[in-house]
Amino acid sequence: MVLKFFKRGKKHDEAAAESVEDGVLAEESTADLEANQEAVMSPDVQPPSPKGEPGDEAHEEKKQGLFKRLRNRLTKTRKAFVSRVDRLLLGKKEIDEDLLDDLEEILITSDMGVNTTMALIDDVREQVARKDLNNPDELKDALQKKILEFLRIPTPAPKPVVKKGPHVIMVVGVNGVGKTTTIGKLAARYVTQGQHVLLVAADTFRAAAVEQLEIWAERVGADIVRHKGKADPSAVAFDGMQAAISRDVDVVIIDTAGRLHTKVNLMEELKKIRRTVAKHLPDAPHETLLVLDATTGQNAISQAQLFHDAIKVTGIALTKLDGTAKGGVVVGISHGLGLPIQYIGLGEKIDDLQVFDAEAFMKALF
Repeated sequence: MVLKFFKRGKKHDEAAAESVEDGVLAEESTADLEANQEAVMSPDVQPPSPKGEPGDEAHEEKKQGLFKRLRNRLTKTRKAFVSRVDRLLLGKKEIDEDLLDDLEEILITSDMGVNTTMALIDDVREQVARKDLNNPDELKDALQKKILEFLRIPTPAPKPVVKKGPHVIMVVGVNGVGKTTTIGKLAARYVTQGQHVLLVAADTFRAAAVEQLEIWAERVGADIVRHKGKADPSAVAFDGMQAAISRDVDVVIIDTAGRLHTKVNLMEELKKIRRTVAKHLPDAPHETLLVLDATTGQNAISQAQLFHDAIKVTGIALTKLDGTAKGGVVVGISHGLGLPIQYIGLGEKIDDLQVFDAEAFMKALF
């Protein structure tokens, strides 16, 4: 088995087209892969600029620009949820059972999930019973406050906080959700913060995944550790950790295979990678980031539950939020599983992966 360690600045060939194998979803469709490669390789795409100091005009302008982008990318979800609530409440004089039944239907069809929907409806009923809420015009504000409460789950700090050794992030998720692309964008964020980043290509099931990760490493200025052929993912993780420690790396991001989440062997493979990493650093991996595709709606919640049960996920990166009306799944995941949404993907550009801000999300949505 041959180990390759690529330093920053080395040129790589373009990634080969990804294939679909029996029982396995492609990491990206061919069209998605081409779009992502174009985004990575385009000379117009650069890593995000460092943030300005609080109060700096350029920083404030950038914040406004990010919020405007967030609001624009949530248009489909806003039409599928908020606009329907507005139409429901228009002209209503009281909050009765018929109104609540219609509201329940809107919430469920907005992919918030049955449990989250019932929690919201029960909260409204309690407020009505206490006479804290009796005006339909106030119902929308009541929903906002409760949803925001569901979303306010403490998230790990984006920057490494470990005093000894690298900060290790293990990234998991089924194929087709944009996992490798998310890793590349996440690496760009850390590099911009001045961190020395190492990517570990432990998704050895598909050669194209390794090649795509090499392109991202070259583009954002990260190092990468990979093996030739279909190597043991744990062996790649082992060598990656050795390289990270010996070279005083700040952040290690481990890519993993994304075979169907219902397969027991994949979960066992992920557990083995975790044990291998922990042999080098007892408290690692410090984060287990699950990448989910917002366009899959309720299926994303099922995936999150299965991964969390098997390997204890610490946070969620929700991709493709800009292209779906199923953004309500954000609420369903936070409330149903108690897992924080750490990042949201709002497009294909390198800086379209944003740290999730519950208040900004709600403001943009409503």
